[in-house]
Amino acid sequence: MAHVPASERRPQLVRAAIDLMTREGVSAGSTRAIAAELGVAQATVHYTFGTKKDLYRAVVEEVAAQFIGQVRAASPGDGPFGEQVRTLVHALWDAATGEEGRCVLLSEFGTLAMRDPDVREIMLGLQCAIEGTATEMLATLAAAHGLTPALPAERIAVHFLSGFDGLTARHLIRRQPGEQPDRETVEALDLLVASTVGLCLGEPAAEDRPQAQGRARSAPRAQP
Repeated sequence: MAHVPASERRPQLVRAAIDLMTREGVSAGSTRAIAAELGVAQATVHYTFGTKKDLYRAVVEEVAAQFIGQVRAASPGDGPFGEQVRTLVHALWDAATGEEGRCVLLSEFGTLAMRDPDVREIMLGLQCAIEGTATEMLATLAAAHGLTPALPAERIAVHFLSGFDGLTARHLIRRQPGEQPDRETVEALDLLVASTVGLCLGEPAAEDRPQAQGRARSAPRAQP
């Protein structure tokens, strides 16, 4: 077999690992199995990736890049702020629950991270990247409409992603990747969009309310 430079071999191995793990799970992604997937010697995997942590990091980073790239490429279209948010959220849903099964793969890594410190470090990096992307996209869209969110954009993004992660997990337990969500999930997703838009347009932050309430209580009553 002709020699292939490491700069070319690395992305080939990453793609092979993603394909294998997507089909059979993270636990199936041994260096031997990944080498067989690509048709190379096992030593090639060890040479290209010094440790299994390096391989896992490369896989997670590539899946995350595809995922984030697909969402960034989505156009919010025209219309009111709330409708544009909804369009982007549904693009995110399609990216997360599509037939490729990438969300399932990332979920498996997330579960593994609870017991493996090395994987936990990798997934923390992914979490920061996704939260940063959501914050940036939300802030940019709000600015385009001349809006100043009632809460910091990063707090709204964390709130949204927490609910979104729960809904995608629920959906993927009930249905196969690529299948349409059931009515309850669609309604819950729309409610999550509404609450996210409401946080952008709604009342001041919770920590500001006691002061306002205190001022209201101390204000003199109007005389009859």
